[in-house]
Amino acid sequence: MSATLPKRFYETELRRLQARLVDMQAWVQATGARVVVIFEGRDAAGKGSAIKRVSEFLNPRVTRVVALPAPTERERTQWYFQRYIAHLPAAGEIVLMDRSWYNRAGVEHVMGYCTNVEYHRFLHQAPIFERLLVEDGVLLLKYWFSVSPEEQERRFRSRGEDPMRRWKLSPNDVLSITRWEDYSRAKDTMFVHTDIPEAPWFEVPSIDKRRSRLNMMSHLLSRIPYEMVERAEVEIPDRPGPKGYERPPRNLANYVPDYAAERLGDHDERS
Repeated sequence: MSATLPKRFYETELRRLQARLVDMQAWVQATGARVVVIFEGRDAAGKGSAIKRVSEFLNPRVTRVVALPAPTERERTQWYFQRYIAHLPAAGEIVLMDRSWYNRAGVEHVMGYCTNVEYHRFLHQAPIFERLLVEDGVLLLKYWFSVSPEEQERRFRSRGEDPMRRWKLSPNDVLSITRWEDYSRAKDTMFVHTDIPEAPWFEVPSIDKRRSRLNMMSHLLSRIPYEMVERAEVEIPDRPGPKGYERPPRNLANYVPDYAAERLGDHDERS
């Protein structure tokens, strides 16, 4: 197994790749490209943290993260792909999908949330659906984040012990420990049917999260045929002189309490 990347190296490379992502986003805006990036994989494999690093410095009006909840009763009666279509990008947009239509090939199939007929229909229709997207000009990338069973369990236990991250732990997540082989078979079958030339799967080993983020981001940039776009510099004008405006008395406004000052005082007293 590869050694964990040194923190300083990781942070330097992360910043460099994030700057390139900003350049890529400018190209998407300028050319009207449409980009969809799918993040799938094992629970606790690092999908969410990778999405966070990819989108950190991007314009949220251009780059959207889509993480859909369980379908409503009405959505369950629709064509399966219908609710995802509403979130596809228009010209000049990037969509990062934190899980996607592949829920049907994974958790829905393994946990029995869909019928066998619905499952096999999905395996038949997904490649057709994705070919239509690519044929229409959508740049579609699919990443599968993998992690070992031991590391997955360690991350689950870490989440359970951390009140700030406990919300990430769901009953379905915990069950994935006992259904490891079922999920493995589901993933293998999914790849057989949906790893197509027009939209191949790319696997991201993520036992070392730092390494997986850098590898995934670098690969993403290599798959988008972007070029540097000249961006007009925004000139900040000189502030004009006063023209007689008088601010209303401050005591008429409702200010939030100075929590920071109170806490700082408490801290100084303890010190």
